[in-house]
Amino acid sequence: MVAGRTGTHACGEITMTQPMNPPTPLSREQVRAIDEIAIGEFSMPGICLMENAGRGAAEQIAAFTAATEIAILCGGGNNGGDGFVIARHLQLLGRQPHIFLLADPARLAGDALTNWQIAMASKLPCEVVDEHSLPSLQRKLGDASCIVDAMLGTGASGDPRGTIANAIRDANATNAVRVAIDLPSGLDCDTGTPGDPCFRADLTCTFVAEKIGFAAPGASDFTGAVRVVSIGAPAELLRRYTVDD
Repeated sequence: MVAGRTGTHACGEITMTQPMNPPTPLSREQVRAIDEIAIGEFSMPGICLMENAGRGAAEQIAAFTAATEIAILCGGGNNGGDGFVIARHLQLLGRQPHIFLLADPARLAGDALTNWQIAMASKLPCEVVDEHSLPSLQRKLGDASCIVDAMLGTGASGDPRGTIANAIRDANATNAVRVAIDLPSGLDCDTGTPGDPCFRADLTCTFVAEKIGFAAPGASDFTGAVRVVSIGAPAELLRRYTVDD
């Protein structure tokens, strides 16, 4: 994450600030605290944080793979909301995203609901997946060249269940490039213990900082390469979670 640039007009020179050290790896409670502090203390709307996260992740995906047919698996929480934003920005980057919502759209709320409404109004390809449409999802994932996991976020714990568990297994069985958003669904944020099943990513786009579970033995088998994506949280806030040299 890079601190803002500063300029000096003395002698006509411009100097650049040095990139700040990235925050230390975060626990799920620290992730929650950063979101709450950014919104409450720094007056940043949550939807702006989601927009920054989704746009940054889309840019990382586009840099990582030339895949055009991109299936985006979205859960019913804010991780799914990130997925809706990612789809919109991937389309702007010339890719062909297809959203698969593994939740009841009537239960979406807050910023995730707003971005679902934007996706629908933008006529992005969207399908709602339930237990009856899982065979169709399996076929469509087999046709995708990239699969994005925006199903479960850092707050999730325990083994994935239901349609999400089926979607993880189907995604892992494909030859597609697989990308996890914030962390692979099924991987515990704090312990790095994989659930049954656990999404197996080639790339993980994680927000603000790596998660402490990523350092656990075997966790990298599920995260793949890790790229930290800024959500635009103020440097003053991030310094509270940064270790100085």
